Amino acid sequence: MKAVVVGGGLGGVTAAVALRQVGWEVEVLERAPEFGEVGAGVGVMPNALRALAALGLADDVRRIGTPRVPGGIRDPKGRTLTQVDASHEEHVVAVHRADLHRVLRSALPPACLVTDTEVTSLDDVDADLVVAADGLRSRARQALFPGMPQPVYAGTTAWRSVTTAVFPRDLGLSQTLGPGTEFGVLPLGDGRVCWYAATVAPAGGRSADELGEVRRLVAGWHDPIPDLLDATPPDAVLRHDIHELAAPLPTYVRGRVALLGDAAHAMTPYLGQGACMAIEDAVVLAAACARADDVPSALAEYDRQRRPRTQSMAKASRMLGRVGHKLRNPVLVKARDTAMRAVPPSVGLRGMAKFLAWTPPSLSPDR
Repeated sequence: MKAVVVGGGLGGVTAAVALRQVGWEVEVLERAPEFGEVGAGVGVMPNALRALAALGLADDVRRIGTPRVPGGIRDPKGRTLTQVDASHEEHVVAVHRADLHRVLRSALPPACLVTDTEVTSLDDVDADLVVAADGLRSRARQALFPGMPQPVYAGTTAWRSVTTAVFPRDLGLSQTLGPGTEFGVLPLGDGRVCWYAATVAPAGGRSADELGEVRRLVAGWHDPIPDLLDATPPDAVLRHDIHELAAPLPTYVRGRVALLGDAAHAMTPYLGQGACMAIEDAVVLAAACARADDVPSALAEYDRQRRPRTQSMAKASRMLGRVGHKLRNPVLVKARDTAMRAVPPSVGLRGMAKFLAWTPPSLSPDR
């Protein structure tokens, strides 16, 4: 059986790894001239680490990712709103997107990775299964669901980058919530730090000095934020408006085609689960293909498992944004911060459990 994966991002390459492990011949078609990932860091949550463990890659990701450090949420003055102890059994592993992509590609033979290839019609793809992992602006989704609304602007623009300087290895994972703005810190395994900033703003904004825009947004905020910005080259800052697929699809499959990752369920990043959901998708799709008697049955099972979970995740992320950085009214911001301080960290972790406690299916056809 042969599968063709359209799109060579994190989700598409993970799908290729997973399908090969259950015996499929796989080809990945990427329209860019080379494989890789742009951007900054990505937080690999415990649920996605379990999916990577099923592929035998979790230890490789841990080796290049965040050491076990404390995490938490603060206000702009640095006061703790909630804290997660470093000894917590499972933790987020932050890695540079390019490094994670490299780990995934290392599990594939170079011959199955094809660049400079643009798929203009799914009908022309010679395969038993087509995995459409072509991202937020998925052409495959548009072709399969021409009447569905396109992704919409979520009301937030975001900046991302990675420092060139290294920082102490005990620097914690953190998120700082201010009125209408947030700033996140994700230490990488080599001592560099990935950071992001997000603020409520009209769509399409651009500045000749994006790093200066971030400095203005978080002026006076607590350490180490100023030092992180000082350690970032101005030309290394990326700015993107955040979009989401606000109208859920009625199905993720049509015929022999399965939508995967952002093509199926592009979501806001407020739960940090966008890439994680694509990694989960890939393992579930491969497991379904390993057990089913035919492709239609496999895709029906994939859709049955993935659509409720991912659409629930997208809804929860949207709601979290509304009570997170999108709050601008000082009274509401103060009430939120007071409530967060009053809730024990263990209660907050239990609230996340339904999202993080996911366990991947076995890739064995006998289980």
